[in-house]
Amino acid sequence: MSINARHGLPFLPGNSFRDMTKSAFHRTQTLAYNNGFALPRPPTHGIGQDPLKSEELAYNYTNELSSETLALLTEPSSRAPVVPFIPAHVALDKKVLRFHGYFQQRVLHSPDEEYRVRPVVLFYYLEDDSMCVMEPLVENSGLPQGKLIKRQQLPRKDRSVPYHWKDLNLALDLEVYGVLYRITNCDSFTREFLESEGILVNDPEPMPVDPYTSHRAPPQRSYVSPSNFDHQKQFLTMDRKVLRFFALWDDKDTIYKETRPVNIQYYLVDDTVEIREVHQANSGRDPFPVLMRRQRLPKTIREDSEPFPRCVLEVSPQEVQEYYSPRDFRVGETMRLMGRTLRLYDCDSFTRSYFQSNHPEVETKRVELPRAEEAAWDTEREVPPYNGFGSLEDSLQNCLHLIPQPPKKDLIKMLENDHKVLRYIARLDSNNPHDEGRHFILSYFLASNMISIFEKPTRNSGIMAGKFLEKTRVPKPGFEADKPLFYSPADLAIGATVVVFGHRFVLTDADHYVLKYLESEADQIPSQTLESLRNRLGVHPDQGTGTNPTEEQYGDQGVVEPSSQGQEPAA
Repeated sequence: MSINARHGLPFLPGNSFRDMTKSAFHRTQTLAYNNGFALPRPPTHGIGQDPLKSEELAYNYTNELSSETLALLTEPSSRAPVVPFIPAHVALDKKVLRFHGYFQQRVLHSPDEEYRVRPVVLFYYLEDDSMCVMEPLVENSGLPQGKLIKRQQLPRKDRSVPYHWKDLNLALDLEVYGVLYRITNCDSFTREFLESEGILVNDPEPMPVDPYTSHRAPPQRSYVSPSNFDHQKQFLTMDRKVLRFFALWDDKDTIYKETRPVNIQYYLVDDTVEIREVHQANSGRDPFPVLMRRQRLPKTIREDSEPFPRCVLEVSPQEVQEYYSPRDFRVGETMRLMGRTLRLYDCDSFTRSYFQSNHPEVETKRVELPRAEEAAWDTEREVPPYNGFGSLEDSLQNCLHLIPQPPKKDLIKMLENDHKVLRYIARLDSNNPHDEGRHFILSYFLASNMISIFEKPTRNSGIMAGKFLEKTRVPKPGFEADKPLFYSPADLAIGATVVVFGHRFVLTDADHYVLKYLESEADQIPSQTLESLRNRLGVHPDQGTGTNPTEEQYGDQGVVEPSSQGQEPAA
């Protein structure tokens, strides 16, 4: 009895006392197996239960146990021990029979196949006599595979009772939902289970071959005797090595009757040949460089393959007896490749060195072509005569390009001689008496070889001074307009006459920087020019050039061109 019951106190808050002798506070289990069946267990005293009822039940259960113990002690020992009963859903839990089989699926409207063999795996669960049909997944099969029939009890054909494991065996047909499955094999556990139950297991059957899968399988390779030639060595030693021959394509059999230049390239790495056409500007042809793609050229065809229509189908390697090799390409001979007549007349330097080291008996000397044939395709470009508009270089760009581009300049010369100017004093050589007393400053720009002329103002002369000639290149008289020769510092000596577009100027003086620069380039300047400058400036060859106000102001860079706004530069 509880403490409250012994003391006669009601079971109310404040009248209950904690049992100090209680040590188990867990919630007891209410179900247990008895003779193999799950039955409710007699409850014990717990929280929230009636103490009188709990004690009564516990007392009755204790008496029952004592009576059973007394009966066991009084019975004879010859009685066999009772085997505990285990239900089927516990004994056969997670035990599955696995069978392998297949079914044939009919294929309609296909000329390649009539049916397909689809393998399946049948699982039989002994726990509840249910079955499941699975098809192994095949990658890129295009068929819905996986679970064909979910786990359930499969009915027989007459739909009377479901299939039982006693109905399953090897080499047996199983019809489920109109599909006929053929069982061919099983695993070791299934075989042992059936034999332990007294069922004679049949012999396994081989899985039939799917005719469509066997048709799609790649054919077995046919091997030939390997050759003694080492292709790997050829690849490692001959890679990026090409023999180049120059040839003429004799196309005189066509309506146009012309000869066109081509390049024949023989690749030593794999013995392939490529023919490229030499494209010429303004030839009227589309720039298709490849006349024949890179390939191996057959030289000799087997006799049994000669009547085969090669114009329709390509020649296979089994039909070729011999391919072209480097020894077949000889300079000076005519070859017929893929229906085209080619005449070899030259080769490059690498090709000559290759033949000299590997095939010295082959001649590689250039063959001179008749002038008529060479002129037919090697025509020199003719430039029209100069019309006098603009500079010669600018006018030439109109003949070289559809969209004219600026002429190229010597940038190194422009950077080295930037702001370097040679200045001379000149007078106008004219029969007009009004030109007497006119003085000019002729400036020669070393960066661009141009000349500009500035006229010094003279008081009460009636002539406007200033810029007489813009910076331009002045050609010498007596030369053709297409091939002019321009003035250079070597031509500008004291006393020399410079003809500038019909005007004659006589050089009378120069500054000291001119002599200093020309002496630094003495190997390119005539001695008469240097001597005239020394005599005019009063400088002895052994004596230095000295300094003057011009050099002190501008240093080694010479005198810059004076402005055209009426200022008089220092002479």
